[in-house]
Amino acid sequence: MNSFRRMAAVVAVIGAASTSLIAMPRGAGQSAEPTPAFHSEVPDGPLPVTLDPAQFENPVAQNAYAKAAKVKKVLYQQPCYCHCDRSIGHGSLLDCFAGKHASVCDVCIKEAFYSYEQTQKKRTAGQIRTGIENGEWQKVDVSKYEQYPPKP
Repeated sequence: MNSFRRMAAVVAVIGAASTSLIAMPRGAGQSAEPTPAFHSEVPDGPLPVTLDPAQFENPVAQNAYAKAAKVKKVLYQQPCYCHCDRSIGHGSLLDCFAGKHASVCDVCIKEAFYSYEQTQKKRTAGQIRTGIENGEWQKVDVSKYEQYPPKP
């Protein structure tokens, strides 16, 4: 019976530790998680073309693709925390907008809006990447993009 209690205590401690890691906000414990793929600088050649926002019915997706087209160089230098680098081979956040993936991915959409908004504040790609790695993209207010084109 004594060993059963010890085993139950060990399981409880492991369960509590696992729950706290799962509940930890993105960015708070990302040092243990490798940063998804990104490029540290813009290539000499052309960047991938983003899809036309008119292809989508959802106004949030339309706005995300429109904003992504305006900051392609920045998106090329950003990781995507939906981990599409692992699942579908993307090399950066820009790849999400070169196909339809971003249209159905809240992470991609919020990271793109975050990148656009930070670019408007004159942040560098490196500063934006640090913000994304720290989970600041999660604070983006998507409601202001629910009308296409967005309200000024």
